[in-house]
Amino acid sequence: MTLAPYACDPAQTRGRRFDEPPAPTRTAFQRDRDRIVHSTAFRRLVYKTQVFLNHEGDLFRTRLTHSLEVAQLGRSVARSLCLNEDLVEAIALAHDLGHTPFGHAGQDVLNECMQSHGGFEHNLQSLRVVDQLEARYPQFDGINLCFETREGILKHCSVANAQALEAREPHGVARRFIDNTRPSLEAQLCNLTDEIAYNSHDMDDGVRSGLIDMAQLAQVPLFAQHHGLALQEYPGLAAAHNQRRLLYETIRRMLSAQVYDLIAHSSATIERAAPSSVDAVRGLPSLLGFSSDMREQSRDLKRFLFANLYRHPQVHQTRIMATRIVRELFAAYLAQPHEISAGFGVGLDGAAESNDTPERMVADYIAGMTDRFAVHEHERLTGERLLGSITGLGETGGL
Repeated sequence: MTLAPYACDPAQTRGRRFDEPPAPTRTAFQRDRDRIVHSTAFRRLVYKTQVFLNHEGDLFRTRLTHSLEVAQLGRSVARSLCLNEDLVEAIALAHDLGHTPFGHAGQDVLNECMQSHGGFEHNLQSLRVVDQLEARYPQFDGINLCFETREGILKHCSVANAQALEAREPHGVARRFIDNTRPSLEAQLCNLTDEIAYNSHDMDDGVRSGLIDMAQLAQVPLFAQHHGLALQEYPGLAAAHNQRRLLYETIRRMLSAQVYDLIAHSSATIERAAPSSVDAVRGLPSLLGFSSDMREQSRDLKRFLFANLYRHPQVHQTRIMATRIVRELFAAYLAQPHEISAGFGVGLDGAAESNDTPERMVADYIAGMTDRFAVHEHERLTGERLLGSITGLGETGGL
């Protein structure tokens, strides 16, 4: 496929932190994708919460399946916009590598624990994983990804953290948060397909869990519209035994509508702005997005999921237990650093910078845990089991 002039060309990458000879059979972004897929942090995503903990059911999404869905949607849109599919896939697969166990509950409490020590941001942690914490190569820490991939991974960043990163890497991936410029269109696209993916699969998982139902979802205009169209075309889906098929068909139509709207609206915006290069994109307002109508429908869906699923009493109760696990693990490891697995941290495998504080090393270790390893460690250190039976551990924790 011919790339648009405003797409990221792997032959014109701004390079890696450490120089390496090019791969003979892969572009720079294909190489990044492969390194991400082979990383330890990527494999751990299979046991990290999206909404429902791993032990609550085998078919609920995890961070890994979510990342795969974001990558699939991203590649589909990138192809239509003549953007670099390989870069979009690499960013999508890596965007949650720094996420804590127990989803946003784990992130929020780890940020609280780290308030006096620089805080915790999962996007910044994802960058930290690929830049430092993966210890796979003899020449450098991290997996030495291209600038463009790292830029896309750092979706959000506080100004304070951006300034700290800029001091270590002048005119690097954090500069845009200081200059208020934009990332590549490939990075912008991943932000949007992330949103489309989690809105859609959280509906599916919410109904599967029994915490929400299609009657409730019918309050959401986007769902109601495509639910009605599905029934109009396939009246047999109204039967009780076809309710699962009806849900799938409705969500499929919603996904398609959002993707086609994103492509159409973004194509028109790009045509009006007429950026001649990737650098031109960086100086313009965000060029990718939904039409105003679809944007409002997406917001309605988000509001519904927040009120009825993410704040459901059952989810909230699990969140309370997860919060307690992370907080108590943080305190336990600070008080007993010898309990951290051998081979992790300063002076052990070189995976963390020599000036890292004990608090940062503990945050790195906890952020790298899967849900079930965190539950196991909490029980080992405190004698309490706060969340259900989770078996088949076989982990060493950390990164």
